[in-house]
Amino acid sequence: MKYVIIRDDDTNALTPVSCLEKLYRTFLERGLPVNLATIPNVNTSAVWADGKEEGFLFAKTGLQPSHRSISSNPELLAYLKANAGYKIVHHGYEHEYLEFARRDSVEIAHRLDEGREHFERAGIEAPKAFVAPYDQLSREAFLEVAKRFSILSTGWFELKKLPLSWWPSFLLKKLSKRPHWRVGQLQLLSHPGCLLSHKRAPETILPLIQQSIANQSVTVLVTHWWEYFHGGITHEAYINALHQTAHWLANNDEIRVISFADLLNLEPSSVTKEQILTGLAPTLSSL
Repeated sequence: MKYVIIRDDDTNALTPVSCLEKLYRTFLERGLPVNLATIPNVNTSAVWADGKEEGFLFAKTGLQPSHRSISSNPELLAYLKANAGYKIVHHGYEHEYLEFARRDSVEIAHRLDEGREHFERAGIEAPKAFVAPYDQLSREAFLEVAKRFSILSTGWFELKKLPLSWWPSFLLKKLSKRPHWRVGQLQLLSHPGCLLSHKRAPETILPLIQQSIANQSVTVLVTHWWEYFHGGITHEAYINALHQTAHWLANNDEIRVISFADLLNLEPSSVTKEQILTGLAPTLSSL
């Protein structure tokens, strides 16, 4: 059995419900969970490295406060709560550029704890999984995340940025050629890049996804809802590629689409939770 986790980044208080509905109704109807990496208190003037406004703010209208808590959009909250297939993941705090690459442990802890409080005020159970903006974390951020979460999803791991006590586990992961590993109770998952991206030719997306899933036991597929509406334009070809992916996943008996939380709750079987986390099983040697 292959396991796939859909991770969509950057849902926030300014995300139009219509965008999520257009993208993911076909997933929800097929019982495929969608993990929404959600910004708890979005900076309404967030910018990219080049100073351009972040793409996830394209639907912003009128004068906005400097920050919008996820609790400030009752329409979005009602929609998310009405559709159990959406699973909320903690995504940064305000999505300031490289906000979790900083080295200040006190500030990092503050942002994590404040972010959790924003979710709780919105009536959302504190997420068990964390995603840092731009997949960038400092050594201090790794340590603070490990205190609060069971799963960290990121793009890659660099030895020099990891806590020194994690180095043996990381080196074992590298020697075993596994994309995923564990330190204590924290499961650390990497992903094969943003395969579902508007920067790729739509016809190449599904073959790339199929190849990636074939090569490992657990695959995290990362995308960004706003890319399908980049510049305020609905990109139908890209949306069609997403929906083709949903159809293929739903009709493949050898693939199970799960949430991050599901990974914590897998029941012992011929493929056990421990094997998935450690990659010790022969059939999961590429994990």
